[in-house]
Amino acid sequence: MTKQTVLGRVTQLAKANINALLDQAEDPQKMLDQLIRDYSNNIAEAEEAVASTIGNLRLMEQDHQEDVTAAKEWGGKALAASRKADELRGGGQAAEADRFDNLAKVALGRQLQSEKEARTAEPTIAAQTEVVSKLRTGLDQMKVKLGELQAKRDELVARARSAQAQNTMMDAVKSIDVLDPTSELSRFEDKVRREEARAMGKQELAASSLDAQFEQLDALGDSAEIEARLAALKD
Repeated sequence: MTKQTVLGRVTQLAKANINALLDQAEDPQKMLDQLIRDYSNNIAEAEEAVASTIGNLRLMEQDHQEDVTAAKEWGGKALAASRKADELRGGGQAAEADRFDNLAKVALGRQLQSEKEARTAEPTIAAQTEVVSKLRTGLDQMKVKLGELQAKRDELVARARSAQAQNTMMDAVKSIDVLDPTSELSRFEDKVRREEARAMGKQELAASSLDAQFEQLDALGDSAEIEARLAALKD
């Protein structure tokens, strides 16, 4: 996986529109659980790729440092060989002085080569350092998004449970409205009132019958009094 591909993947994932995904979900809880798993796997893959990119950068930095160190060492060797050549030439040993001058030239050539390699690597190292910085930022954004996903998942689960409880309650209320138990109480009350009315009617009927009997008794008493008074008249 190239660094451009890694960077594009991290950036795309970091900018994922979570709300748009949730709007399309038939079962938000299951969808979010799967999305969190997938996103976590993507982060792990991105981390591995970023780690590899960082490792390559560190190798380039090490090679660059080795070139810089080698250039200094070859420069020191060239200087030492040149001084030795000057010393030998001053002592009349021209041939031996030329040999050390040649060694100094070889060392200078190695120094020049190391410096070129170091300079050539510097733009690549700078560009790779920038890429690594962007990859780290992308990974941080992905982890923030993962936190948002987890928080959104917990929120939606809580809301779904609350909505389910409310729906259950409303269904119960609706069933009560359809089959109102108070209507049965009203019917029973009507029945009780009818029974009470019957009892009242029987009481009134019994009372009227008793009054009639007492009236009959009074009538008999009057008849006896009349007979008694008639007998007294005859005496």
